[in-house]
Amino acid sequence: MHERLAFNGDLCTTAMGIMPHEDVHDALDLALQMDIPFWPQLPKLSFYEDMYVQAMEMFPGVVIDEERTKIFIDSGRFLYDLPQYLEREDDPELYRFSKRFSRVYEEFLTLDLSSYRSVRGQVISPVSLSLKITDENGKPIVYNDEIRALIFSFIQKKVNVQYRELRSKNRGAFVWVDDPGLEFVFNAMCGYDHVKAKNELMDFFSGIEGPRGLHLCGRPDWDFLLSLNIDILSFNAYAFGDVFVTYDKVKTFLEKGNIISWGIVPTYYEEFSREDVRSLAGRLEKMWLCLEEDGVDKGVIVKNSMLAPATCNLMNADKTATVEGSFLLVNELSDYVKERYGI
Repeated sequence: MHERLAFNGDLCTTAMGIMPHEDVHDALDLALQMDIPFWPQLPKLSFYEDMYVQAMEMFPGVVIDEERTKIFIDSGRFLYDLPQYLEREDDPELYRFSKRFSRVYEEFLTLDLSSYRSVRGQVISPVSLSLKITDENGKPIVYNDEIRALIFSFIQKKVNVQYRELRSKNRGAFVWVDDPGLEFVFNAMCGYDHVKAKNELMDFFSGIEGPRGLHLCGRPDWDFLLSLNIDILSFNAYAFGDVFVTYDKVKTFLEKGNIISWGIVPTYYEEFSREDVRSLAGRLEKMWLCLEEDGVDKGVIVKNSMLAPATCNLMNADKTATVEGSFLLVNELSDYVKERYGI
């Protein structure tokens, strides 16, 4: 049974899962500084921690070549492995992250997380996964109906197993799916169109046991996104917020009690160096004023909003410094805006 959100947004902070760190404890310590902490994904530490590779652990037919940093589905091996997989399909152990695929996750679960408002996990979305992973011939598996169908079921089970484990540590836990590739289904050249994607995502989220969350940094069709049966939407408000708030469905989404996580603090050095608490608060309040003019009560906006960095970032020349600065700044911004709104 789907469980609704057990908390309000109230301008609390969280962040994206992917981090540029190569030290497990440094990354985890930083994640634990957020109001809603999470377990970090560290692709610079290991190829197995790449979010696409990580999600494919135990999937039938998967070939993971660490030496060549390549992952694909061998379609012949898929057919060979499938009967054995189906025999164990309901075994939760198939869907847990092993230590090899996440050195942080097991450690996160050993911590006392009960005092936090919530804790969060993440898994790559079946849409992005299907668009990115190919078969042995280089053809994206999104075009193989049998494999794609199993991907949706497989990731759904991974989300649910992770949710149960996190909920044992904190009753407000949730898991969001990370969907960087979703914007491509609106490209006319993509043979997997947005109509099919929407139908399959609706079915996917209908089978999620906990609060249904979706995170993305790109720019899909906002009406499409807001019409999905999700409870939490995390997006890059720094880049796209001014357009996002002009859509009528944002009002409906918030007034239903759903949460928007506003990715407002940039993580790229050039953008980050130009901003401070006051400038970012001004950006947020400009967006929120647009919603107020559309009839959304300010109290509803505040109650149903979280704050976060705008994107993940593995590219800065300063390695972890700017990302760490963005985490610090989003917490400072949260404190500043909470004071302004009497929270």
